[in-house]
Amino acid sequence: MMDAGSCTTLEHVNVPPAQTWNYLKINEATLRMPTPPAKGEVTSRLPRLFCAVEDGIGEAATRWVEDSAGDARYIEVPRHTRREEPILVEVDADEGQVADTGVLVREGAEATVALVSHATGDGRTHSANLVRIICERGARLTVNEVVALGNTHTHLEGLGIQVGEDATVTLRQYALGGHQVALGMAVDLVGDRSRLELETRYFANGEELLDVNHVVRQRGRDTRADLHAHGLLDDAAQKTLRETIDLVHGASRSKGNESETVLVVGEGVTNKTLPVILCDEDDVQGNHGASIGSVGADQLAYLAARGLSEEAAFALFARAVFDDAMIHAAVSEARAAALARATEVLGADVARDLSEALELGQDSPAERDDATC
Repeated sequence: MMDAGSCTTLEHVNVPPAQTWNYLKINEATLRMPTPPAKGEVTSRLPRLFCAVEDGIGEAATRWVEDSAGDARYIEVPRHTRREEPILVEVDADEGQVADTGVLVREGAEATVALVSHATGDGRTHSANLVRIICERGARLTVNEVVALGNTHTHLEGLGIQVGEDATVTLRQYALGGHQVALGMAVDLVGDRSRLELETRYFANGEELLDVNHVVRQRGRDTRADLHAHGLLDDAAQKTLRETIDLVHGASRSKGNESETVLVVGEGVTNKTLPVILCDEDDVQGNHGASIGSVGADQLAYLAARGLSEEAAFALFARAVFDDAMIHAAVSEARAAALARATEVLGADVARDLSEALELGQDSPAERDDATC
């Protein structure tokens, strides 16, 4: 557990590769975190090859996690094997835990990694979860990431993935709450024909701050990256999303797409989005866009005519985010974290309905996808 008696300021967190105008205050995040403990013992570190894996949160934040976590955890998936049991990386924010994890998915192997950062208490704690993954040639990786904290918790989350030739990564991120959450991700498509599919869904209400930084480097030839984000902001929540696709010189025939859809409910919401395509190669394609809106009066009237109040309608949109998180949970810990946060936000009755519907298996994930916001 981290000692919050002494604090340090982490600057230059979640810095995007391309800076924008300073007056927008979108170039970086700043976190107040506990000072790493000064220990007189030698702690285990990850193999040096993980030092080259970019994680999206920045060098200062990475060093802070390494110094605060103590011993690092290393997992290796052997060549041409399929690991049936998901690799669980769990952080209990109530305990102020900090984790530093490295995963090596060898050539032709297949694995699932579940990142779960959760809290149910009301204490003012600080926590962090840093995971770096290397996928060798022909590997298949599925990542399910859930951050579900209360409105008193500060959390730092970093995810870095290096993707080799003909390797594929499927990533689903769920940022479901926290007083201040800095969520960074960097994927390096170094190998030819490497692939990334990213789906991000987020929810923030009250006075919560959510800061997200996505960086995708496309270095290999004929690579493909598809990044899609969907979120709901309520009350006076603040959200910043920086999403960068970097088509590096030599990445011929590569394609990158990024999009975001935001539903704004609260009148005091602050929403900042920075979609960027960087290009240093001729024979490539890059597309980006963002859609921001609110529920119109005619839509509310339509729902009211069918028995839904304005409050119930907004709850329905929020429920869709948690519903999707629970349906696609890779481990029971992720499902429990999403359910606990849904109970806090939507109430026990709605959370119970979500749980019962999941147990009954009323709809398949594919059918539910169309209903999520």
